[in-house]
Amino acid sequence: MSKVLIVAEHLNGRLNLSATAKTVSAARAFSPAQIDVLVLSDAPEAIAAEAAKIEGVNEVLSVAHPANAHPVAAVLAPQIARAAEGYSHVFGPSTTFGKDLMPCVAALLGVAQVSDVMAIESSHVFKRPIYAGNAIVTVQAPADRTVVATVRVASWAAAGNGGSAAVRALALDVALPTHTRYVGLAAGKSDRPDLQSAARVVSGGRGVGSAENFRIIYRLADRLGAAVGASRAAVDAGYVPNELQVGQTGKIIAPELYVAVGISGAIQHLTGIKDAGTIVAINKDSDAPIFEIADIGLVGDLFTLLPEIEAALG
Repeated sequence: MSKVLIVAEHLNGRLNLSATAKTVSAARAFSPAQIDVLVLSDAPEAIAAEAAKIEGVNEVLSVAHPANAHPVAAVLAPQIARAAEGYSHVFGPSTTFGKDLMPCVAALLGVAQVSDVMAIESSHVFKRPIYAGNAIVTVQAPADRTVVATVRVASWAAAGNGGSAAVRALALDVALPTHTRYVGLAAGKSDRPDLQSAARVVSGGRGVGSAENFRIIYRLADRLGAAVGASRAAVDAGYVPNELQVGQTGKIIAPELYVAVGISGAIQHLTGIKDAGTIVAINKDSDAPIFEIADIGLVGDLFTLLPEIEAALG
């Protein structure tokens, strides 16, 4: 009998609803007998209440501990490993949070992690991308061991928000390590939508030319109510900070609309946007690889086309 424990991602007292709900969707794909969500925090009540509303969740387990005030993998992993007793699967989102945490959980449980699950064929057979998304490999996990996996959230639709799961406080007697401690969090602040969960994204590449010119990308994004992204080339050139990077070594995203401006379309970048709904490419090079996957392509000077698009938006 399959039972899935999902580790909830949260920050500053708020559940990352999108990432957690998409992980629930992945778990529901093989119809396990039970799907529970684990919330570890210093004050988990409000976060657990949010998680309880996700459709398909049977029970939310909340663990309150002062050491859980910040998401430190070395502290959270032993608690998750203990809470996972009796579960056949432990899932987490393939976000920065999950990529940091879940390998530690897998190590403590003595299993190999299945990473970036994008499709599920059965309880122990999964599909995941390799070679920058150019190939999809089928992975079979041992049936007699706990399955620890990260879910490629860009590949799944979020579960609905009409659930009413029970919330139960869980007490864990676990010795927590002292060799790792939280010092601080350095994070960029923006009034724009979050890049990883935004429905619309406008990204700029090397073709934008400079950090000053990147204002034209921000302006279009503001008109569309979109998040701002960038190619690795634009980040390496210093046009924008690296938290805006989209692609294999940046963020994997799946917005409804993705506008690529001055981006040639290197395979590493395309890996990050393959699950986008509609891709619009704007580039003066008609042979740019980005046009091979774009739904709509505009060939021309971005500094001419973008003002025209803004004017058409009214």
